[in-house]
Amino acid sequence: MQQDTQSGWAGWAAFAGFMLIMIGVFQAIQGFAAILKDSYFVISEDYAFKFDATTWGWIHLLWGIVVVLAGFGVFKGAVWARTVGVLVALFSAAANFMWLPWYPFWSILIIVVDIFVIYALTAHGRELSAE
Repeated sequence: MQQDTQSGWAGWAAFAGFMLIMIGVFQAIQGFAAILKDSYFVISEDYAFKFDATTWGWIHLLWGIVVVLAGFGVFKGAVWARTVGVLVALFSAAANFMWLPWYPFWSILIIVVDIFVIYALTAHGRELSAE
């Protein structure tokens, strides 16, 4: 009789994979919005990270694609995929911190989701490993 090695916490790791995919899609949408209509976003004059909205759009679009790929990799259960997922979530949080003046509510929301992803992958990501 084979014993099941997954706890109820394996759902957190699956949550992280799904959240990475969702974050990536959201970032890509945010990037498309900034690329297609950069005049939609307004910024204050005194912010340290002075890129125009189109530049930020490309950053978010490309980053969103990387995040989606990392999310799919998490479901394979490989250590490298979890490591990439944590790094992607860290960079995603940093990018959204710099994006705060353009879209504060959205950036804060993504940062909070990134924190949950990091927790899920570090604490329970091993439970998705293929045996």
